[in-house]
Amino acid sequence: MHFVDIHCHCLPSLDDGPESLEEALTLCRALAADQVSTVVATPHQLGRFEHVGGGEAIRRATRALQGELVKHGIDLTVLPGAEVRVDERIGALLARDEILTLADTGRYVLLELPWETLLDIEPLLLEFSPRGLHTVLAHPERNVPLLRDPRILRRWQACGLVLQVTAASLTGGWGRQVKRAAWELVQHGQRVCIATDAHDSSRPGGMTAAYEALADRLGEDWARRLCVENPTGVVRGERLARSCAEPTGVS
Repeated sequence: MHFVDIHCHCLPSLDDGPESLEEALTLCRALAADQVSTVVATPHQLGRFEHVGGGEAIRRATRALQGELVKHGIDLTVLPGAEVRVDERIGALLARDEILTLADTGRYVLLELPWETLLDIEPLLLEFSPRGLHTVLAHPERNVPLLRDPRILRRWQACGLVLQVTAASLTGGWGRQVKRAAWELVQHGQRVCIATDAHDSSRPGGMTAAYEALADRLGEDWARRLCVENPTGVVRGERLARSCAEPTGVS
């Protein structure tokens, strides 16, 4: 099994990910050992990382890291992207190439909400839809305001929102409450992708462990959909299917 990771802070010296090239290579080795074959580099953009760098700066950093991976024999493909803090300027900034979509396809924006307050992103979802843009919401299982009122998330999902659940959340790495929320999301939503949100050796990947937990509890087909098929579709810029099938482990 080879995984596609659509959320990873693996570029050195850009945000709160690796501080050096050596740390970035250590993280990438760990991802490859965890059976990740393709990773989207998603440095933070906007919010407190307003001036980290524009789209071309991230592309250059991605190409540089890919060259180092080849040089060091690390079997991993890195694609450019970003984790974008919610902001009313996103549409205009995308048009000016100042922020990036996942895998640079122009189809999926990885959106991050503030931790402490709830912002309604439905207007943004409705703005993106006619432009062929889709939104992936980063780690909703760790967002306290959303946990207090799950109806909000269901309303956004009705507008086509894709959820990115963190691999470690499913195995308890973020605590019991987050684990419970993560399992609730993966059991009842098909437009879900599992990703690492890895930053460095202290926040590694965990895709294999998440896949095995999903396969054990919900079945191999469901695990493959969330860990392989859906993330691959996002990287290719394809629309994710939303069928009525339930995972085999859900009654």
